[in-house]
Amino acid sequence: MKAIQCAQWGPPDQLRLAELADPQPKAGEVRIRVGGAGVNFPDALIVQKKYQLQPPLPFIPGAEVAGSIDAVGDGVTQLKRGDRVVAFVGLGGFAEQVCVDAAMTVPLPPSVSDEVAAGFTLTYATSHHALFDRAQLKAGETLLVLGAGGGVGLAAVELGKLAGARVIAAASTDEKLAACHAAGADALVNYSSIDLREAVKTLTDGKGADVVYDPVGGAYTEAALRSTAWRGRLLVIGFANGEIPKIAANQLLLKEVSAVGVFWGEFARREPKNNARMIGELMSWLAQGKLKPKVSKVYPLAETPRALEDLLHRRAIGKLVVRP
Repeated sequence: MKAIQCAQWGPPDQLRLAELADPQPKAGEVRIRVGGAGVNFPDALIVQKKYQLQPPLPFIPGAEVAGSIDAVGDGVTQLKRGDRVVAFVGLGGFAEQVCVDAAMTVPLPPSVSDEVAAGFTLTYATSHHALFDRAQLKAGETLLVLGAGGGVGLAAVELGKLAGARVIAAASTDEKLAACHAAGADALVNYSSIDLREAVKTLTDGKGADVVYDPVGGAYTEAALRSTAWRGRLLVIGFANGEIPKIAANQLLLKEVSAVGVFWGEFARREPKNNARMIGELMSWLAQGKLKPKVSKVYPLAETPRALEDLLHRRAIGKLVVRP
């Protein structure tokens, strides 16, 4: 099979297209012929040795896929060849085939394409886990989404609206904010041209946001933390701008704010049944048209390094997908 291989740590342009032996499913696993693989920030970080998980070299990056099962391992009875599924694989997704624990797969509704499904799992599962499980977002609360024009950001906007929250979308360009408006955001903030904290203060009549969804990090985290309401929740999703912020503990104390970590991949590993139930709910909403993922660009397998570079340089709106 063809696959994108990381043989040395470094920027995405060092990745190479390789011809490798077809993987064989072990007991309890299935093999998926990949129809689409989502492109995510952890994929771009892990090849540079900047992620919290560091696999031994060489390895195939790519954390989420959609496609059809073409082989099953011993003991797998609930799935068969030909079944269309979406799966969180962690590694191995940027390839024509990948093996994964059968418990980490979810049936794909017939109406959903591989490309849409491939860019769905990590973004929407992260946002669902963050908003509904970790933040306990309630109807009528105000949700501030940073980096709202990206994959996880747009997912958070949509899910926030489904929860009945008032959503303030903050992004760095008017083009990204237009996508947020189309996704249902109630208010828009371009934080490259206006002060984030002052904008949130004005939009909330001085109260602040009940929940802050922060996949960006850096200086924006402190501004967002200072923009929280009494007993607000700051969701630490990731650090897209490359800088891990230091949170001032006195800011947590003054308004009884909670800083809440969100690591959906580890949640999925530790609580597979709860994760499967959550993914099933998301797939149901997707099939019903309640969620409308935005896939802005699809790349052939050989152009995976360019897809990762586009993501790192924040040229994406919504999701990028690789199609082997």
